[in-house]
Amino acid sequence: MPTSFSTIDPKVFWRILGMRAIGGAVVTARGPDGDAGFLALSVTHLTQNPPTLMLSIGKSTSALSAVRASGHFAVNYLPSSFSGLADVFGGRTALKGSDRFADGQWHQLLTGAPILRGAIGAMECRVVEEIERYDSVIVIGEIVNWTFDEGSRPLIYFSGRTLD
Repeated sequence: MPTSFSTIDPKVFWRILGMRAIGGAVVTARGPDGDAGFLALSVTHLTQNPPTLMLSIGKSTSALSAVRASGHFAVNYLPSSFSGLADVFGGRTALKGSDRFADGQWHQLLTGAPILRGAIGAMECRVVEEIERYDSVIVIGEIVNWTFDEGSRPLIYFSGRTLD
């Protein structure tokens, strides 16, 4: 008999989710307390027309208040050479809040959300809907601006490690 989802150990849950390859994406926003961001595990497209993304933000993530206050966020897709920055935004260092932006070169475009120079792609989004479920908020954003560089290899995670 399979284990019930209601009784699954959190470590097992994350290990199972780690069995899918995902791209390294840092979600950023500029809030009243400064810049905030996190390494997103769940970012995907929703519709092409209008162009929308959806992402999941834990209710305890400090970046949620910045997204809500500004009404905007940016998704920065990392190149393979930025694994150290992914560690910073993934909480694998002691850096918190706006201190996470000390590494890398950041600038603003249309919405004010921090955009990483050197990202292989970045999309600025306007929040159009939030759906609260359990310990997370699903945020749907309409893409209002984008930039990309097709010349870099993406940062890919599989089983908790980066792929080379």
